[in-house]
Amino acid sequence: MAKKFMDADFLLQNETAKYLYHNHAAKMPIIDYHCHINPAEIAEDRRFENIAQPWLLGDHYKWRQMRTNGTPEENVTGSGSDRDKFEAWAETLDKAIGNPLYHWTHLELQRYFDYDGVLGKATAQQVWDTCNKKLADPSMSVRGLIRKSNVKLICTTDDPIDDLRWHKKLAEDPDWEAKVLPAWRPDKAMNIEQAPYTGYIKTLSEVSGVAVSDFDSVCAALESRLDFFASMGCCASDHALDFAFYAPASKEELNRIVKDALAGKTLSAEDVLEYKTGILVFLARQYARRGWVMQLHYGAVRNTNSRMFEKLGADTGFDCMGNTLDAFALTRFFDALDATDELPKTVLYSLNGADNAMLGTVLGCFQGAGYHNKIQHGSAWWFNDTKAGMEQQLVSLANLSLLGNFIGMLTDSRSFLSYTRHEYFRRILCNLIGSWVEDGEYPDNRELLGKMVEDICYNNTKNFFGFDI
Repeated sequence: MAKKFMDADFLLQNETAKYLYHNHAAKMPIIDYHCHINPAEIAEDRRFENIAQPWLLGDHYKWRQMRTNGTPEENVTGSGSDRDKFEAWAETLDKAIGNPLYHWTHLELQRYFDYDGVLGKATAQQVWDTCNKKLADPSMSVRGLIRKSNVKLICTTDDPIDDLRWHKKLAEDPDWEAKVLPAWRPDKAMNIEQAPYTGYIKTLSEVSGVAVSDFDSVCAALESRLDFFASMGCCASDHALDFAFYAPASKEELNRIVKDALAGKTLSAEDVLEYKTGILVFLARQYARRGWVMQLHYGAVRNTNSRMFEKLGADTGFDCMGNTLDAFALTRFFDALDATDELPKTVLYSLNGADNAMLGTVLGCFQGAGYHNKIQHGSAWWFNDTKAGMEQQLVSLANLSLLGNFIGMLTDSRSFLSYTRHEYFRRILCNLIGSWVEDGEYPDNRELLGKMVEDICYNNTKNFFGFDI
């Protein structure tokens, strides 16, 4: 007899798992230390007119599957009505068996809309009406959703030139309790080969008060902005890396490369790699000095469909998994920093799940006294945050490092309904640990196991980043 669809024990396949989830994981607050939500929407306490707005505006995960189901682009990102887009998503779900979006969608329906049914083409109107009626309640504003999700802290993703005015407004708001901190994302300052670089550097000069003319002054301008971000509570960076990231060059060579770029000269591939290496090494040392966490995301091939990129721009669902990470380059980069004791706390994410074991072994080469896993293997990212992908990452991490020190889950999302991804992860975590216990591979010590689960879900993240909450 089939189990009930996504009941209270969803994904919990043994009694230990049920105990750990219901008595420990479920009660822990959420720290969402990496996401792409807009802090202005929190500051302004945005309200949604219908369910399509929080679900389908900006969610390239869903867009990809809708296109896969043959949905016309007008009902994906185009001029179609919100109702038509929602209908297209409902029809897509009927075929999404085995896809995490099916689970995420129904967790959101259960947790935020008290709907325990199934969304598909046949029930689209019922779900549309149910959700929209619920969204009309004042408690379903952006701030209400964050409170309902028991979120204590959010780190957004912010460019060095951002004035962070929304973060300032939230920090000064006596009616708002959750912390919303900026996270430093300097990709545009690193992408010297891209056409917008010179214009970006001009703006960086203006906001930092440093006239940028060479590599040294790029660093000085960035350091000024680092000081500003630190004053706003920032304690984490995030990098989307698209290069092997270790080709050291002299300061003279780096100054020459920046001067050439600002003069409009064509740079060689070696120039670009050397510049990006130089900036990353400079920033890593700054992070170490400030006690910040450095997050490195690697392995995405972005904007693969040139026709759709011209039409829709970046982050619209046309990225894919790339090659595995170059362990030689990664360890040389770490070693250069570690040699002078300037390797910051670091979280490593690869979009290629084949890197799991390699990352697990790299961690052990650069851990440090006084830290619980100074170098972390980040949670299964993007195309890997499936049930199988999460299990594979957790098993690999447990095999090669210390799972008890893991910093757990993040949403990496643009949606305020995505906090159920933490629940999804926690259920998978508890089921995996429970299976090891029930197979006799770890003692059934409920006190120790409960603390381990609570640490992975919340405490380790709080302590690793040094969040004051």
